[in-house]
Amino acid sequence: MLSTFFIPLIIINTGIVENTLLLFTLYIISGIGMAGVGMGVMHDAIHGSYSKNPKINKYVGYSMNLIGANAKIWRIQHNVLHHTYTNIDHADDDIHTPFFLRFSPNAKKHWIHRFQHLYVWFFYSLTTLSWITLKDFINLIRYKKKGLVKENMSKAMLRILAWKGLYYSYALVLPLIMVSLPAWIIILAFLSMHLVTGLCISFVFQTAHVMPNTEYPLADSNNHLKNSRMVHQMATTTNFAPKSRFFSWLIGGLNFQVEHHLFPHISHVHYHQISKIVERTANEYNIPYLSYDNFWIAIKAHFKMIKKLGTQSPKAIS
Repeated sequence: MLSTFFIPLIIINTGIVENTLLLFTLYIISGIGMAGVGMGVMHDAIHGSYSKNPKINKYVGYSMNLIGANAKIWRIQHNVLHHTYTNIDHADDDIHTPFFLRFSPNAKKHWIHRFQHLYVWFFYSLTTLSWITLKDFINLIRYKKKGLVKENMSKAMLRILAWKGLYYSYALVLPLIMVSLPAWIIILAFLSMHLVTGLCISFVFQTAHVMPNTEYPLADSNNHLKNSRMVHQMATTTNFAPKSRFFSWLIGGLNFQVEHHLFPHISHVHYHQISKIVERTANEYNIPYLSYDNFWIAIKAHFKMIKKLGTQSPKAIS
């Protein structure tokens, strides 16, 4: 995946690319590699499951920085807020959306949400563009206010800027210098890379939780949830395409989201085998084990849920 991301960029930066179609093709291939790095390399590393050696996990986790985002910010957003508070409105940062999107039946509904099934795909494609521009800085400020960031803000900001400067230098600035094609074509090709990556990542992560059969728990008056952590994760998470070994390799085992949420510190290469035990145990104790036969069926179910969230009241959805 690292090769799929870097080799097309290296070819572009040699300056030998003089064909627009070839330029777009190389950038899009790099975008697929970027998605693969995000899902199959940095994701395990930041969870501490890429290696038994914490230092290896730390340095491999910096692959997140090499694709334009920030490993420390991702760790808070994903490991802390998403994995701890899965599908809980105002706590799970993966369903913390701008006002024009509604990913939880417990979130406030606006009139514009009735159209979100039509425009959500556009915003999915902007996911990584958001990361490489403003999102990391916005989240840094948010997490500092929440007490989740302890380091000096100025140093944290400069560190994020430095990493993003490195990314932009080889992903966009050098191509603008080396490639003889017009600048606007190079910029469009660069944007196409991120549109592909954004769609890939959004489809994989959102079809795991924003689904018709997943739960959106609410805490009681004492701020307690009804289920234990394990049961909560199984009720709020969905698998898809569990029989496809190639697809599982392609997306870093994230078709086994149930197993990942139960055992985030175990490498994704073991999820296929673990899933058999998890499903058998879930059936034994009458605990939900949610799974779709293939990815296309899961995407269609996600689409229906997005539409339902935009048109129906919380009582109608629950």
